[in-house]
Amino acid sequence: MNRHDEILAKSEQNGQVSLYQHLNDVADIAIIMSKNWGLEEDIAIQGALLHDIGKASPIFQRLLSTSYKPKPGHAFRHEIASLFFISLVEKSHRDAIIEMIAAHHKSVYKDTRELGLLDLDDMTDCFEEHIKDFAQWSPIALDILKGLGLNVHPISIEEALENYEYAVGYCEKQKARFSTWRGLLMAADHIASAIEPQTVMPKEKLFIKPDLSFYNRKNEIYPLSLISANSSKKHTLVTAPTGAGKTDFLLRRCHGRVFYTLPFQASINAMYDRIKKDLIHTNAQVHLLHAASQLKVKDGKLEESILQSHVGASVKVLTPHQMMSIVFGIKGYEAMAMDLKGCDVILDEIHTYSDMTQAIVLRIIEILVSLGCSIHVGTATMPSVLYNKILQLLGGTNAVYEVRLDDKLLKTFNRHQIHKIDNFEISKEIINEAISSNQKILIVCNQVKRAQEIYKKLVKLYPYTKKMLIHSRYKRSDRARLETELKEEYNILQNKPCIVVSTQVVEVSLDISFDIMITECAPIDALTQRFGRINRKRSNDTIGRFKPIYVIAPPEDAKEALPYSLEVLRKTYNVLPEHGNVMEETDIQNMIDTVYPDIKFQNIDYTGVAFFEGNWRLKALCHHSKSALLETLDINSAVCIKEENKEAYLTGNALERTEMEIPVSYHSIAHRNLEQIEKGMRPFIIPDKGYNDELGLLPDLCKTEYYHSFEIL
Repeated sequence: MNRHDEILAKSEQNGQVSLYQHLNDVADIAIIMSKNWGLEEDIAIQGALLHDIGKASPIFQRLLSTSYKPKPGHAFRHEIASLFFISLVEKSHRDAIIEMIAAHHKSVYKDTRELGLLDLDDMTDCFEEHIKDFAQWSPIALDILKGLGLNVHPISIEEALENYEYAVGYCEKQKARFSTWRGLLMAADHIASAIEPQTVMPKEKLFIKPDLSFYNRKNEIYPLSLISANSSKKHTLVTAPTGAGKTDFLLRRCHGRVFYTLPFQASINAMYDRIKKDLIHTNAQVHLLHAASQLKVKDGKLEESILQSHVGASVKVLTPHQMMSIVFGIKGYEAMAMDLKGCDVILDEIHTYSDMTQAIVLRIIEILVSLGCSIHVGTATMPSVLYNKILQLLGGTNAVYEVRLDDKLLKTFNRHQIHKIDNFEISKEIINEAISSNQKILIVCNQVKRAQEIYKKLVKLYPYTKKMLIHSRYKRSDRARLETELKEEYNILQNKPCIVVSTQVVEVSLDISFDIMITECAPIDALTQRFGRINRKRSNDTIGRFKPIYVIAPPEDAKEALPYSLEVLRKTYNVLPEHGNVMEETDIQNMIDTVYPDIKFQNIDYTGVAFFEGNWRLKALCHHSKSALLETLDINSAVCIKEENKEAYLTGNALERTEMEIPVSYHSIAHRNLEQIEKGMRPFIIPDKGYNDELGLLPDLCKTEYYHSFEIL
């Protein structure tokens, strides 16, 4: 037996990993996954060993060389060459192994960007192109497979053709479903590819169930801690104010691996820190998943940071956007579906999403139910219409453990006096008085631009008062720094005034407690969340004490009301208490239902979703491109970088690139004719003056006329 280490799976610039080593690594991980997911181990091993064996072809080996230039119009797909070897396994295993091999890189049918297997088959010379020099390289491939434990025999060109034709025929017969085996192979391949340059990787830690006994703690201050989490009902719906112990209760309802979802990056970062600290004395693996998660975990163990974006983990903290691939059938959705199967999924603060995102989250709930997940929904506020919709999706009262606090307990959470003011200018006297009293002031705006404008005014008015601005339009490195400062400096400040100007990023599950809030009017459910950042710390001394919140009247113009409906803002303002009266927790549900007597649930374009009415609609071995999701959602789907960072971005690694990126809505920047580079996240290049370290992104200056090349020197 010869390992043939000269035969590579990856080029020198990508780590120079031998094919033998790569196949062995993928098989090791596939074994672990098959055991966890209840799949046949032998099939997992065989598929893992065969999936890339076509890379032994000298055509592929030449492609690894940077100096080699293939002829135009000639396509070589190593997975097609790998199909030549499927007769090495027993017939009953071949269909599953074809699924693992044929589509582990892309759809077998034509998608929006790429040609798939069957399209290549339409080329008359497809087989001939891939079988070239087979007599010379197939013995090497067989030698590698034999060394990895596979029973082999010589394969003739005729047998290779028979295998190829069988595989194409199998692919043509695929129906609407998702491929479990494709999901397993893609997941195992991605992890193996990530860890190969490293020497040690604790693969055995991938699927450890967390020990959540820490959350059995009881404290009368947190009434949910005194309510039993034991119920035979599969799902959970908890409605309780901030500070009632909702997070602990939701985690107490979990019995397996946990996916914990929250709406905003700041809130999931905070939850990741909290859970990681809570479970530090257990063997639980806590992972964080969002676009900038690499920044958050970069100082941890190397193997932990590598595994963040892959399947596995005892507890995974994420936004629902990471699960949306399963709704739209985006590449890799099968692996996500298998990772979620049978797990506990916590959907916290579900009401906070925009109309379209909310529709997708409801679709996610349908899919999670079909995957056998236990779903635990937590909220401080929720319109009854939305509550009843979720209850229905989860199977009704027989399947759902519903938990609320009684009115007597709710009254102990009264902590805010509401004042209505006409505009921000009126608040100057309020701010002056708060500063003189050494209070911590939180100012919340609905739009980044207004937050920037107010912050600039405050810099001039209070030059010696500690202050900061935080929103979603910062470099990811700056955003991470600001979140840390907010939590570790401003939040713990005592006997010294400070001002924080923010947008919606502070609304949810961010454990900060300030003394006074001045906020633009937002929908009643969002406002209630904001209010939770004031007088948050609950103790025997704080119960029954109130702190002021000043709500600015809605604007006259609908454009100024964005991202919210002006009608909803007006309804909200009308239901709020008057003249400094206390916001009664027992009244909040009625206030919400007055603002939202009905909800018109958004319809997703059903032609684009992969799952509908309890069934998968996408052919196995196929996927939609990522654009299907981005076209539906106007989320932070694009990034930009400063002009001065262009060269560093082009040459940097993934982490370095992430630090430079500024998230932005695609629709807000795509029409500006800015340069866009084809590396990493394909960022738009903005002029240097279009970004300020203190203020963040300045859209008015993100124009081509401000590029350095246009400046008169």
